[in-house]
Amino acid sequence: MPAIGYRDDCEGVDWARLKRDLAADGFDNGRTPAELERAFRASARAVFARDGGRVVGKGRALSDGVCNAYVVDMWTHSAWRRRGIGRGLLERLVAPLRGQHVYLFTDEREDFYAACGFRPRGTGLERLDGHWLGRFPPR
Repeated sequence: MPAIGYRDDCEGVDWARLKRDLAADGFDNGRTPAELERAFRASARAVFARDGGRVVGKGRALSDGVCNAYVVDMWTHSAWRRRGIGRGLLERLVAPLRGQHVYLFTDEREDFYAACGFRPRGTGLERLDGHWLGRFPPR
């Protein structure tokens, strides 16, 4: 089995294939391939795990560059889970954010994130004005 490679840039990502893989894995939130690319390119940090040329894991961080950062869009393809890929993504995302509070909101796998050094703090809330992505009505 070839080693998983990590890249902290968006070059060579097949956004259409990533969108299909996310949908097949039940992790699609409605963004188009172009919207996925725009979101990742606009982030302070973006890291991809690749098996050959295929993206099998991803994550990104939003940061003010001073004291607060947020890890979002964490995903490891279901066929590649339990191989340390998620931990590798997190380590590469967080390392350059030294000295910042790094927040992570999740609906599942709190045990995994706790094992990676995250701990509960406060309560996360959300607000959506209008329609999700400007096209999906509220649920």
